[in-house]
Amino acid sequence: MFSNGPNLWLYRSPREGKSRSARAFAVLCGLLFAVSAPAGFFCCAARAQSHPATAVVVQPGAPGKPSRRLPPPVTAKLPPRSQAEVEFMQGMIMHHSQAVEMTALISTHTENKDLRSLGARISSSQSDEIKFMKRWLAARGEPVAMAMPGMKDVHMSGHPIGLMPGMLTLEQMEALRKAKETEFDQLFLTGMIQHHNGALIMVKDLFDTEGAGQDAELFDFATDADNTQRAEIRIMQTMLEKKKSEEKQ
Repeated sequence: MFSNGPNLWLYRSPREGKSRSARAFAVLCGLLFAVSAPAGFFCCAARAQSHPATAVVVQPGAPGKPSRRLPPPVTAKLPPRSQAEVEFMQGMIMHHSQAVEMTALISTHTENKDLRSLGARISSSQSDEIKFMKRWLAARGEPVAMAMPGMKDVHMSGHPIGLMPGMLTLEQMEALRKAKETEFDQLFLTGMIQHHNGALIMVKDLFDTEGAGQDAELFDFATDADNTQRAEIRIMQTMLEKKKSEEKQ
């Protein structure tokens, strides 16, 4: 039995009909694909085989998630970054580090279960975000520490502290370390609200800077950080109001 096709005759015998037909059909599909595919497709494929990618680009994972290696066609295609984005990430690492340090005091300074739960949540989320920001900077060949020419640097727990919005001063941190129970609860909540509000200022300044905030990962991170810290501010304000109400009784 014969069947006429475009430049191709298919023959099918009783015993070999199915296999021959299948092979011929595959050849026909290959020819049609070759005719319809763009010429550049085969050139790109040939170049990919003859010149395998030597550079590897790793995409930072979202906070709490692992990073992943990008496939060769995507390598060396990170979005252009602005200096404001780099400084935002560097500054936020410093900012988050102090928040983690503040939460580390909770276990030895208060028995308040609500505050302990809140502190664990803040410590976990901000520690994960610090890892994400460090990976983001490393993937772009940028240092983790921010250069702060002209700023008066002081040191706390081995890392430099500049004049980042909302960060507690040395005097505030020392008062927090010395406080216990109710006094500690009060100082921690007011200090962390101040701290979170500073982070909101940093996010606003980033998005107000022309050309900044265009990187998709950074945009998602900054937006999520803004939403999270606004929610935590409301929680801490409620906790403060509850404490004031209890003191009046």
